[in-house]
Amino acid sequence: MLRVEDLRNSDLSTRLLLSTVPRASLDTAKAVELVKPLISDVAEHGEQALRAQAARFDGVTGHNIRVSEGEIERSVSELAPALRDALQQMIARVRSGSAAQVPESQTTELANGARIVQRWRPVNRVGLYVPGGKAVYPSSVVMNAVAAQQAGVKSIALASPVQQETGSVHPVILAAAGLLGITEVYAMGGAGAIAAFAHGVPEIGLQSVDVVTGPGNIFVAAAKRVVNGIVGIDSEAGTTEIMVLADAGADPQLVAADLVSQAEHDEAAAAVLVTDSEQLAEAVLESVQRIAAVTEHAERVEKALTGPQSAIILVKDTDQLVAVANAYAAEHLELQVSNPAELLERIDNAGAIFVGANSPVSLGDYLAGSNHVLPTGGTARFASGLGAYTFLRAQQVIEYSREALAEVLQPLRVIAEAEGLPAHAAAAAARFEGE
Repeated sequence: MLRVEDLRNSDLSTRLLLSTVPRASLDTAKAVELVKPLISDVAEHGEQALRAQAARFDGVTGHNIRVSEGEIERSVSELAPALRDALQQMIARVRSGSAAQVPESQTTELANGARIVQRWRPVNRVGLYVPGGKAVYPSSVVMNAVAAQQAGVKSIALASPVQQETGSVHPVILAAAGLLGITEVYAMGGAGAIAAFAHGVPEIGLQSVDVVTGPGNIFVAAAKRVVNGIVGIDSEAGTTEIMVLADAGADPQLVAADLVSQAEHDEAAAAVLVTDSEQLAEAVLESVQRIAAVTEHAERVEKALTGPQSAIILVKDTDQLVAVANAYAAEHLELQVSNPAELLERIDNAGAIFVGANSPVSLGDYLAGSNHVLPTGGTARFASGLGAYTFLRAQQVIEYSREALAEVLQPLRVIAEAEGLPAHAAAAAARFEGE
């Protein structure tokens, strides 16, 4: 089922690794060209374009795009008690984890009367996107909304695709929003929803936002790329991926179970094992085949595991293990090795790292307290996952007394004249004219 790549005799240069590690065959650049007309249509025609796209992509017409508060309240009241309790536990844990991501203001005294303050301010309004394709994701509501709320965002709008069965947003998504106090919810999906957040749709009372966040398929990712600059975005989060680093001491059944767990998300999901043990690789392959055959989404899992994005990679030692992991920059990276703490110190690139056999990725998806909206496709080399900091802006506040300004007036003048900007020096010197 999973193909095997043997890199034990390879010279693992960065260039070779980047060309060798398995990736999904998704072309965001092509998707961008497909979504540009959809985004322009929403920007120009608003509600009319959203309805046309709902009919085309979701097969739904005549629905209410803005979900009423009554429907949200009803979804909360009808939520199964066990699921309600689980979501509330998740909310509490993610709230605690997100609170730690809000930096405190820092004041630096450079001299008597010379002070700069580094402070953080939340954006005013955000649009949260929750996918609604092959699965229902109340967890994504929690991850996005709690991070924004802990950052101090006051205005939050949420969008999720309209469902054919109900002509509205999935009731579990609505219930999760209700539990978080979110009452502005729209039944719209895909690139059109991202465009609506970026440009606003006055006919349905949707004001434009400052930042758009949330996972989605390649077309949602492409739409976020297009509107980036009009609004801020968290990332172009694509299809999920897991990489497990394991040695001979790992339990092959646990490794296999974790690979399958992420493969059930989507046919394009990536599941990768990197190991220096050929015996473990063989045992994991056998366990994967057995588990995948009886899982509920067996067909989807099989397509994901046999796709170009999934593989077992054999390496010769820990150095190669680390090199492959840092080149791949996994969204989810598991360390199922005998010395996970030591290995952790050598990992630079990953969205989230799960240490030890008792920290499966599914824990991070729901109840770890971390955020599951993470960089994919190798972007963890330079990008972070979603957090309260996603919704914060750093501001520098400068406050100098007259005396403190006088102390730096001469070097200020020298630098301004060197740059050919004498009015800069004159503006500072104007404070002391007549002295």
